[in-house]
Amino acid sequence: MLVKNIALLGSTGSIGVNTLRVIADHPDRFRVVALVAGHNGAQLIEQALRFRPEVVAIYQAEQADLVRQGLAGTAIQVLAGPAGVVEAARWASATMVVSAIVGAAGLEPTLAAIRAGKDIALANKECLVMAGSLFMAEVARQGVCLIPVDSEHSAIFQVLSNGCQERQPGGVCPLPGRMLDRLILTASGGPFRGWSRAQLQGVTPAMALSHPSWQMGQKISIDSATLMNKGLEVIEAFYLFGVAADQIQVVVHPESIVHSLVAYRDGSLLAQLGQPDMRTPIAVALAWPERIATPVPVLDLAQLQRLNFFAAPAAADFPCLALAYEALRRGGLATTVLNAANEVAVAAFLAGKIHFLDIARVVEWTMEQRSVYGSESTVIGSMEDIVQTDHASRRQAEAWVARH
Repeated sequence: MLVKNIALLGSTGSIGVNTLRVIADHPDRFRVVALVAGHNGAQLIEQALRFRPEVVAIYQAEQADLVRQGLAGTAIQVLAGPAGVVEAARWASATMVVSAIVGAAGLEPTLAAIRAGKDIALANKECLVMAGSLFMAEVARQGVCLIPVDSEHSAIFQVLSNGCQERQPGGVCPLPGRMLDRLILTASGGPFRGWSRAQLQGVTPAMALSHPSWQMGQKISIDSATLMNKGLEVIEAFYLFGVAADQIQVVVHPESIVHSLVAYRDGSLLAQLGQPDMRTPIAVALAWPERIATPVPVLDLAQLQRLNFFAAPAAADFPCLALAYEALRRGGLATTVLNAANEVAVAAFLAGKIHFLDIARVVEWTMEQRSVYGSESTVIGSMEDIVQTDHASRRQAEAWVARH
């Protein structure tokens, strides 16, 4: 059995921790060769002492001495700062990189891994939201295999790849466009499903961080509460699966059992069902095209009794989803602007600087500042275009926060 050597970016986050749980259950299949964390040096030390990678990297350089002291006497190399993260991402012995760094910070190291010829298990949707066309072009150019880890995109990947028994370089298994009617992304609806705009006025960070179905980090939990997370997933699906924006539909499914569906032109709907547990899509990505056992309980359909589906909430109450579709329609660098403004707005909300409903206001206002990213016809020429737009958008969003 061929052992896969794994470089894990974002090892101390929710996806990273669950990835290590899956790897620990299959030591004959996977070996951790690189671990990358943002700022939690203490947890990185614990992980490194257990999994004994060849290298670790900590983004926050101030934590480097702590990590070096904690790993003194081992043969584990310690890197620090953005350059260290990139070096770990393209580590020579790694055959697959799990990209689980949250936000824009995950783009550069993930691209570096692709350019080094590593297969990618992608849990960082911002890579595609910020730089979708460039990112997917690089995947095709390098001939690496890209497997989504988000539960919704993993579900679609599993449906489209059903019957593919070989590694598929350059992306997912292709589906002739004439067969496909639409992709249907399911959303739990978050903690405020059914709330009116008046009720949403008083939402606090603590309330927004309490997700009914999933245990996630702060940023993605807030995005789920505003439905921006679903908007980012729409953009991600657009680039991953090569469909038009109007072929991607969102429905609310509170039970989070049906993780997404593919609708075919003959009227068939194919879906992937499972418990709301990230170990399943992580296991799919790590082992594909094989299947491995996980401790996730198998669904008891008789116990479920019913599954509910509802239309997506009105844009007037949850405008972030509509803003994501609008950014996708505008094209060019608009989705880069959307992502940057949203990251600033979420951080400001968590810090108590703005109200919950202000998150969408920050994003919408920043998207209207055309000087940030030009017109709809603006072509993304390089990573420099994306980085400059990201920085300019953050400055605009921060200015809105400061004024209000």
